[in-house]
Amino acid sequence: MVRLKVPHQLRPVIEALDNMGFKPILVGGYIRDSLLGSPGKDIDIEVHGADSLDALTKTLGTFGSVNQVGKSFGVLKLSLGNLDIDISLPRIEAKTGLGHRGFHVKHFADISFKEAAKRRDFTINSMGWDPIRNEILDPYNGAKDLQDRILRHVSSAFSEDPLRVLRGIQFAARFQFKMCKETQKLCRLLDLSELPKERLLDEWRKLLLKAEKPSIGLELLKELDQLKNYPELEKLIECPQDPEWHPEGDVWTHTLMVVDEMAALRTGEEKRDLILMLGALCHDLGKPNTTIFENGRWRSPNHESEGVEPTKQFLKRLTDEKNLIKPICDLVREHLKPALLYNDHLKNKVSDSAIRRLSLRVNLADLYLVTQADHFGRTTADALAKDFPAGKWLMERAEKLTIKDSAPKPLLMGRHLIALGYPKGPSMGAILKDGFNAQLEGIFSSEEDGIKWLKNYLKKIK
Repeated sequence: MVRLKVPHQLRPVIEALDNMGFKPILVGGYIRDSLLGSPGKDIDIEVHGADSLDALTKTLGTFGSVNQVGKSFGVLKLSLGNLDIDISLPRIEAKTGLGHRGFHVKHFADISFKEAAKRRDFTINSMGWDPIRNEILDPYNGAKDLQDRILRHVSSAFSEDPLRVLRGIQFAARFQFKMCKETQKLCRLLDLSELPKERLLDEWRKLLLKAEKPSIGLELLKELDQLKNYPELEKLIECPQDPEWHPEGDVWTHTLMVVDEMAALRTGEEKRDLILMLGALCHDLGKPNTTIFENGRWRSPNHESEGVEPTKQFLKRLTDEKNLIKPICDLVREHLKPALLYNDHLKNKVSDSAIRRLSLRVNLADLYLVTQADHFGRTTADALAKDFPAGKWLMERAEKLTIKDSAPKPLLMGRHLIALGYPKGPSMGAILKDGFNAQLEGIFSSEEDGIKWLKNYLKKIK
């Protein structure tokens, strides 16, 4: 068993709570992750023996910034260096209505740890540690389930929060655990429709950004009959593909492989990685509505452009963030373009203008990563050999044009027209549009040459 340790900056807080006559117990994910050998920076402390948060707030305020969140649940947030600490009172919850706010919560100063832990989701999250006495509290045998790599619900209270279905799939993927049959039965009965988008997205984010193989969680979601909440994904199951290009099987199988390949290519930038992972997950959502059997082969014409609408429908179940939805849709719409351009390059010369114009529609560096994952997420010889010449060629072209990470910006602006004596008005927009097109075509590539082009242009339209 791994020996648990209190982070050094937290030790004075623990001692202060103990000196007040309270019993601080570290709980939840920090214990689980510590026993797995990778303690995190998010720490939950359950303080037994306190009647209210008032006394705790005053004491904790001497160590750092304290904020009360989730008033009905009685939780304090303490920022301490690089640690984020949630401090709460032991409580009992009773479901009284739909949604994550439909609970009646009652706090008890003298409730037992076992009774308080009954409200937790899985046994691996129900353990506590008394750092003063160096004692592990494990009333529901979480350590054994952790050792056996099993996800098991703590009590019947599990069913009171449907979000636990998604928590289960992301834990299964992150830790590569199996879910016990009894817990699977409960998960099949839960209704995810009452959950707000932000809670759903948070669990999807953990699945896609923290798991080495997100496919494990996605496959479990299918086994739990909960893909019905995401019909755009469910339609991928048994959607056929041409075996020459996709010997691995149907679109669902391919998508799981692509998502795992994308996980191996994550950049470490959270928002960017979420866009990349969701782009990989959604890239073939257009296939179910476009797949036909023609001349002895399965084809999915225009599935990339037809995939934009189902991608929007799927994403809107999780978020309303336009700055998330748009770049993901851009990746879906353009995901075949590197291969198509490369094939044109092998037959004819592909213009710089074509590459520049593509960069206006999608981030080329991100497109490269998603299409690489798409290419490798198959069982063809080139995919298994990790050979992706189309992507390499596109990146080389983008590097030369200095548009790998961002699209070209117009060199000519309204101020240039004004400086040449052109009157302000709506016609300026049409002229600048023509100027930008000329820039994209490579007619000029500097501001100085752009002004020369503009002078000639104005002479012609006089």
